[in-house]
Amino acid sequence: MALKLFGLAMSTNTTRAMICLHEKEVDFEFVPVNVFSGEHKQTPFLSKNPFGLIPVLEDGDLTLFESRAITTYVAEKFKETGPDLIRHNDTKEAALVKVWTEVESQNYDPAVSPIIYEYFVAPFQGKEPNQSVIDTNIEKLKNVLDVYEAKLSSTKYLAGDFYSLADLSHVSETHYFMQTPCASLINDRPHVKAWWEDISSRPAFNKVVEGMTFGQK
Repeated sequence: MALKLFGLAMSTNTTRAMICLHEKEVDFEFVPVNVFSGEHKQTPFLSKNPFGLIPVLEDGDLTLFESRAITTYVAEKFKETGPDLIRHNDTKEAALVKVWTEVESQNYDPAVSPIIYEYFVAPFQGKEPNQSVIDTNIEKLKNVLDVYEAKLSSTKYLAGDFYSLADLSHVSETHYFMQTPCASLINDRPHVKAWWEDISSRPAFNKVVEGMTFGQK
């Protein structure tokens, strides 16, 4: 039985899970969830995720939500195919993958998500971007990217000289961020820019990028 992924093609969290599934060469069925009509807040979907958020992964009798938990599960279950995204044969490397995946979740995401919201989601909802929110989070993101620039000056990827979940977790949000007027924050940091050009050129991401367009339901 193929895995089922419930979500929205333009969603950063959904595409995070999709990229991982493609990296691991896993057959899965994508089940669109119409968040515009509130389908994710209705009883059928709430039985899969009581918080009413996408994505959700179903693997037989197992139901998972939270995109980073989904990617970890996929990387572990299918560790024999595709790239080793969790470094399961090296305890130290695996620990570093977890560290930098947490960095993405706790430092990068909280700074970049509000910027993406103001430039993409707010206009999509007929609102004007809040420049104050953008400016505040640009300052936060600068500090995070300064750390990344230093780290990536010594290793090709965040956890070491290997592509992992730590890098994969950044792809969806950074894709949108690079379409904002703030893209210079990455382009002006040569090691971060080289890293981004590398991770965004992978075939797994190219399989989902066409659906990442605000304005298409």
